[in-house]
Amino acid sequence: MKITKFPQSCLLIETKDKRILIDPGNLKYKEEYFDIWNNVDIILITHKHPDHCNTEILENLDKNIKIYSTQEVQDANKNLNINIIKENDIIQLDSIKIEVVHAIHGYQPLLKGAKEINENVGYIIDDGENRLYSTSDSICFKNEYKADILCIPVTGHGLTMSAFEAALYAKEIGATLTIPIHMDNPAFPPDFEFIKEMFEKYEVEYEILENDESIEIE
Repeated sequence: MKITKFPQSCLLIETKDKRILIDPGNLKYKEEYFDIWNNVDIILITHKHPDHCNTEILENLDKNIKIYSTQEVQDANKNLNINIIKENDIIQLDSIKIEVVHAIHGYQPLLKGAKEINENVGYIIDDGENRLYSTSDSICFKNEYKADILCIPVTGHGLTMSAFEAALYAKEIGATLTIPIHMDNPAFPPDFEFIKEMFEKYEVEYEILENDESIEIE
C-alpha cells in the first residue's frame, strides 16, 4: 500500500492496482494535482467543507471516476454526481473493502449556519493486508474500530481531536503507524512540539508527511 499526502486531509491510496483519493480539497491546491486526481478509480469525501471537497476541480474531473459521499455533500454540490453513502455502508472496489464509519465533526461558533456539519463519515480501507482508517475531521468518540494505519487530524480548536486525544485514539484503534493530517489551515495551526510530546508519551509510532510526500507500507 502506497500513501501519498496532499494538502490538508487529502490522501491518495494506491493498492491492488487501484487508486483511491480521499478528501481532495482547495487549501494549497496546485495545478499539477489535476492530472493526478484525474487518474484515480474512486474519490471518497468525508464532509462538505471546501478544504475536503474542492468542488471546482471535482466538476472537471473525468466523469467515469465515481465519487462517494453523504447526502449533505450532494445537497451542497448540485453539479456533482455523487454516489450517496452513509455510516455502516460498504463500498467494494474489486478485492478492496471500504467501510464507511462514524465521525463527529466538532462545533464552535465559527461554524454557525451553513458551515455546520450534520453529516460526516470516516473511511476504513481494507486491502486484505492493511487497514487504513481516515477519520475525517472528528472529535474523540467511543468505538471498536481497528486499523493498522491511522490518518487523523491533530489540530484541535474544538473542530478535531488534539494530539492528546489523537494519541489515545491511535492506541485504542491498535494502529502501528499514525499519520497526522489536516495541518494546512493557517487559522488553525498545528503545535508540532505538542504532537511530538503526546505521541511519544503514549508510545505512538507516527510519521509526519510533507505535502506531496509518499510512504509505502508492506
